[in-house]
Amino acid sequence: MPQIILHDQPREFPDPLTIEQLLQVLGHEPKRVAVEVNLSVIPRHQHAQTRLTTGDRVEIVSLVGGGQPESPPEDKPLVVGKFQFRSRLFTGTGKYTTFDLMRDSLAASGCEVTTVAVRRERLIDSEGRNLLDYLDLKRYTILPNTAGCFNAEDAIRHARLARELLTNLENPGADWVKLECLADKKTLLPDPIDTLKATEQLVKEGFQVLVYTSDDPVLAKRLKDAGAASVMPAGSPIGSGQGVLNPNNIRIILEYLKAGDPDYPVIIDAGVGTASDVAAAMELGCDGVLLNTAIASAKDPVRMAWAMRYACEAGRMASLSGRIPKKLYATASSPIDGMIAPTSRHS
Repeated sequence: MPQIILHDQPREFPDPLTIEQLLQVLGHEPKRVAVEVNLSVIPRHQHAQTRLTTGDRVEIVSLVGGGQPESPPEDKPLVVGKFQFRSRLFTGTGKYTTFDLMRDSLAASGCEVTTVAVRRERLIDSEGRNLLDYLDLKRYTILPNTAGCFNAEDAIRHARLARELLTNLENPGADWVKLECLADKKTLLPDPIDTLKATEQLVKEGFQVLVYTSDDPVLAKRLKDAGAASVMPAGSPIGSGQGVLNPNNIRIILEYLKAGDPDYPVIIDAGVGTASDVAAAMELGCDGVLLNTAIASAKDPVRMAWAMRYACEAGRMASLSGRIPKKLYATASSPIDGMIAPTSRHS
């Protein structure tokens, strides 16, 4: 009986046979394998004529791995107070050069929530068009914010006016508010004392308060304890495009606020500049990202909106998947088992 070395293991066969016959005996589809005999690749059209003799070393290889599901795994919705959303990207409506561009960018972002400021000026543009004419109130939940307020009293007044306005519009966002109490016009950082004071009062009045705050873990916990529906730490100063400057503090905030309450929503608010910033925020374990300038002030806002949409989804999936640990040395991604016999030894 001829004896060949198949995959480094001696194998005996009853009769001399060709490569074609060997593949038939082993049950291999010729189109799906490659064959090497004595370190020489034998083309498929030569399989029927190539006879194997005792001592021949044969390797038969195919491809492994590959393939992907048709759709990503199902994710649970983002819950903020009484609201539920599929999209975890919140956008703003400011800084766009035209209302048309704003409308198209919001659509590209896939957002379900968009923020608006309460103002007595600029209700209409130079062509007599109102912002609300370009917001589909059946598609978007409006999140009114108290942008530009520098004390608790003004922020509370703006929230009350916003609730009245959205109640008149029959928009479900009437019961909630994004609270901003800023310390100064240069940094636009939140005033911690007035922010906490306004949160406590608005919660008493039945608002679901989403609070813009610094990345201070202690203040974040105080705001949650005061009844905030969501704490929204800044990644970096508003409109700066610097991304998440202090990821360690964000991690601590997540640890503090989700202890015993893993579904409590922590949303990064402000400072992101591009898609990688959004992905990084989501990979930290944040539940969402709110942004405005990064899209509205991009050279191509609609294209950037698409980028932010994909980044938010990718970062979320990566966070749920659990990244591999960082290692000092290499680890092979292809399986070692089943390799063809090496021609030399390496350490």
